[in-house]
Amino acid sequence: MSSTKRVDRFLKLMKDRGASDLHFSVGRPPIFRLSGRMDPIRYRVLTDQDFIDLMQPATPPHLWESYVAGGDADYAYEVPGVARFRVNLFKQQRGMGAVLRIIPTKLMTIDQLNLPKPVRKLLTLDGGLVLVTGPTGSGKSTTLSAIIHEMNKTRAMHFVTIEDPIEFVHDNLKSLVSQREIGPHATNFTEALRAAVREDPDCILVGEMRDLETIEMALSAAETGVLVFGTLHTNSAAKTVDRIINVFPVERQESVRAVLSSVIQGVLSQQLLRRKKGGRVAALEIMFGSSALASLIREGKTHQIGGYISTGKGRGMITMDESLRRLVVDDTIETHAALEKALDKDEMRKWLMERGVEVPEDVGEH
Repeated sequence: MSSTKRVDRFLKLMKDRGASDLHFSVGRPPIFRLSGRMDPIRYRVLTDQDFIDLMQPATPPHLWESYVAGGDADYAYEVPGVARFRVNLFKQQRGMGAVLRIIPTKLMTIDQLNLPKPVRKLLTLDGGLVLVTGPTGSGKSTTLSAIIHEMNKTRAMHFVTIEDPIEFVHDNLKSLVSQREIGPHATNFTEALRAAVREDPDCILVGEMRDLETIEMALSAAETGVLVFGTLHTNSAAKTVDRIINVFPVERQESVRAVLSSVIQGVLSQQLLRRKKGGRVAALEIMFGSSALASLIREGKTHQIGGYISTGKGRGMITMDESLRRLVVDDTIETHAALEKALDKDEMRKWLMERGVEVPEDVGEH
């Protein structure tokens, strides 16, 4: 097999154009995602054979077998001198499909990402649980890597990261960083986390807390005094707390509330929006832990978390909707984008109308 594979040509073009994702779907031409928009490539419609010729040579044989049998596979793929890519193979109604996402190898700093100042409070934590949440592609791993990079520069710690795949490579600066990838270094998150706890870590990064076992292990590691960073696919702090509790069976939820209330140190929820001037910007909800938050969690009053964040402005907290409003006031994003991403659409609609913005009724309803 030649070392250059057919798919590499598309991946080089993707890097040159500055696209974030490449979609292959049988029955359609290839499509790039550029600044958040889908942008078809001038190329023929892909057949089953095209798809196999593009993707099979770039897929580890055992994963291709499991994809053919089970309908999906995830792995990292590298084009030397170009970039690394996260690959997801799947099957859908029209046939085979794949999404290849570029893995940005350059570590971004907190300042380069323009993260709000209060985020720096997380850099001094010694233990507990910090969650960075948001939909796929909202920049969760970029934010986390910036936080870890900053800690690595300023503190002597032992970090263990568990990722699928490893996105940003951290050199040992002041800290020692051991990075594990699901697949080559561990079978799954739970097993890798169980091993990590035994390696005398100060901080563990869990790339994705996707099931009960992983969440349970993360909570118990945080309980023993390790600082645990994790990600979830939720879009607000309140939903994040609910998601963690609701993963457990009803009879265990009270004890999980007790543990979560004692370890939670912060939740950053982020969504990416298109900037008016091009590129993208993050709207960020920031919540920090406190005894008041612990009481709300223990007593099951998660519906009051939004109010708790609103009253915590003095400590640097901000709700998602307030973050969106600031972006509108600064003329960074379009008003309809703020409404679409708002958690309380009625309130946002009212606020926009008070500012003299005409709001079509159906925006943000779906």
